[in-house]
Amino acid sequence: METEIPEVDAWFGTMELPLILKELNADYKKELLGERLLSTPKHYAYLKISEGCNRTCAFCAIPLMRGKHISKTIEEIVAEAERLVRFGVKEIMLIAQELTYYGLDIYKKRMLADLLKRLSDVEGVEWIRLHYAYPNKFPFEVLDVMRERENVCNYLDMPLQHASDRMLYLMKRQSTTAEIEETLNVIRDKVPGICLRTTLIAGFPGETRDDINELKSFLQKQRFDRVGVFTYSHEEGTSGYHLIDDVPAAEKQKRAEELMEVQQEISYEKNTEKIGKIFKVIIDKKEAGRYLGRTEFDSVEVDNEVIIHSEKKLSIGEFVNVKITNAFDYDLEGEVLQPVAEYVI
Repeated sequence: METEIPEVDAWFGTMELPLILKELNADYKKELLGERLLSTPKHYAYLKISEGCNRTCAFCAIPLMRGKHISKTIEEIVAEAERLVRFGVKEIMLIAQELTYYGLDIYKKRMLADLLKRLSDVEGVEWIRLHYAYPNKFPFEVLDVMRERENVCNYLDMPLQHASDRMLYLMKRQSTTAEIEETLNVIRDKVPGICLRTTLIAGFPGETRDDINELKSFLQKQRFDRVGVFTYSHEEGTSGYHLIDDVPAAEKQKRAEELMEVQQEISYEKNTEKIGKIFKVIIDKKEAGRYLGRTEFDSVEVDNEVIIHSEKKLSIGEFVNVKITNAFDYDLEGEVLQPVAEYVI
């Protein structure tokens, strides 16, 4: 694995907390008392609201590694968010193996909407972003909070994995294509202009060219803002491991590339529509004499970046208003408007 992903700085097992803290030069006792170190730039942070998963997706080993879903209390999460703000964090990305299951174990009902309200009230939190929502039994009240609260980004990461009913059944996804489409329609109706990101799997056992063609048609119909495609990995211990891994590696890769070619065209068309428009952008870094930032519709590392030209020196973590002047397949280019305060998105 280390030779396959040389970009990784260090490798740790799930039970090796002391080694992680040592690598980060952290005080072990202090960490155990609830403090936290940031391994990201200080203006954004990931905030895990639960651990584990109760789903039985055929391709996924997370329940084997992490166990059943365990939610943190709202009070714990809010307290951590307040600490993050004191560190200088402005953007919080909520993550979990299944975000929308939050609260069922400890509150006996889905509580993501209530959690969002509490977090959006934390002074200093300018953006809250939602990652890894499951489509089945999606709590639509979350969308009301998203629409009503300015600091909850109009962004939702919902991994769907496939859109062929046959493959969804084999993957044990507990949803049909029609049910998924109905959920997507409600989401878009409740939050017009929402950015929807999804991830897909190519090459699951038994997948045929017809299944891939169905998935392509689904992408063309739904026109997601962001899409990631992974090739299937035969994981020991999963129910999918008992199926014959009958799609050759080269074919898996070919199918993944075909899907991304469809999305590449969609992404370019959507980006072109943004030319001439103004967006609130957070500055992430400066490289080669230019600034790189993101809109509320883009998460860190996985989504589009905005290439920014500015005669004025900008600070990392600063919010600015940017007029888009050019578009590429997966990135935008723009200029900072001066004075910034005159423009409100």
